[in-house]
Amino acid sequence: MVICNGCFDVIHLGHIHLLNYAKNIANDMEEPLWVAVNSDASVKLNKGDKRPINTLEARRMVLEALRMVDKVVSFEEKDPYQLFLRLKPSIIVKGSDYKAEDVVGNDIAKVLICPRLEGYSTTKILETYIK
Repeated sequence: MVICNGCFDVIHLGHIHLLNYAKNIANDMEEPLWVAVNSDASVKLNKGDKRPINTLEARRMVLEALRMVDKVVSFEEKDPYQLFLRLKPSIIVKGSDYKAEDVVGNDIAKVLICPRLEGYSTTKILETYIK
């Protein structure tokens, strides 16, 4: 399987770009695309007490509705390392705000970095429109 992970709190074009990139890789490998999404508690650990904006259930429903996503799983920990150990993905896809050697799970699967679609960030969107 090909997997990508994140909070996916407020879905935007940057997320769609990442998921399409990951799905193209999955299709080339004839494998499914799984998305690992942080639980509400995990988002708070990573983003602070004001996040997530959307509950895990809502985020899962949105992700499951996207045609490029084959399966959505969630994890409670700060990062998905234990989940990756259990699932043993072939490829982990992350955005270009990461370096492959710094991606959680780089010792479990090959890491591919999706080129960033500039101008799209949940944090920046929230800072701009919610004050």
